[in-house]
Amino acid sequence: MPELPEVETIRAQLAPRLEGRTLSCVEILDPRLTRPYDLFEVADELEGDRVVSVERRGKYLLLRLESGLDLLVHLRMTGGFHWTPVTHERAVLELDDGTRLAFRDVRRFGTWLVLDGAELEPYLATKNGPEPLGPRFTTAWLTAQLARRKAALKAVLLDQRVVAGLGNIYADEALWRARLNPLRPANDLSRQEAARLTRAIRAVLRTGIERQGSTLRDYATPDGASGSMQDEFRVYGRDGEPCLRCRTTITKARVGGRGTWFCPRCQV
Repeated sequence: MPELPEVETIRAQLAPRLEGRTLSCVEILDPRLTRPYDLFEVADELEGDRVVSVERRGKYLLLRLESGLDLLVHLRMTGGFHWTPVTHERAVLELDDGTRLAFRDVRRFGTWLVLDGAELEPYLATKNGPEPLGPRFTTAWLTAQLARRKAALKAVLLDQRVVAGLGNIYADEALWRARLNPLRPANDLSRQEAARLTRAIRAVLRTGIERQGSTLRDYATPDGASGSMQDEFRVYGRDGEPCLRCRTTITKARVGGRGTWFCPRCQV
């Protein structure tokens, strides 16, 4: 599933070509994309509107429109935008300059939701905590969130209400950098360890953005490029290989149903 760096990379490539453009034609091809709302009604709401800005909130892409409506896009597992025709197209946007932008989603889990401007912030507040690269994501915030949870540390980090945009890959990488075991109870961490983790989360996400995300399966940017963050992995997907810090064999476990990689020696 695309995480914050992948979604931010997509946003950065869409913004220069979408902002200021009018959606001259909107064709939604899959009713699952907008359910429970009718795909034709959603297309009619969007068609003819002008894109003011393209933003990101956690793992969501957000198209702010001149009418005051907002299009909130969740890519889920395999969703993505492409400037050229592709297979598994679920929607197509045609712009007033003749540009065609397709939404591709092989597994059909992605969602499009149109909200009135006043509805947006209350809706997102139920889904997302603070942006981990923003000023509200602090050691104090993270310490308070961890202190009230007995679940495994990794599981708590994957809760989007704790760290918006953090997913399986970057959680493992951040925990390795912070030398913290993903299986530890979240409320077992000291403030000093939470501070280390806060810095590590920011560091791996910034590196992910610089590398334009991780390309493992279906992810590709709108421009057709692949990300290279996978070349920077220190622990994710490396079970059976030596830890790059202490040479102990990397272990794989499952936390909250998700594959989890860590070093059993230097992550404590």
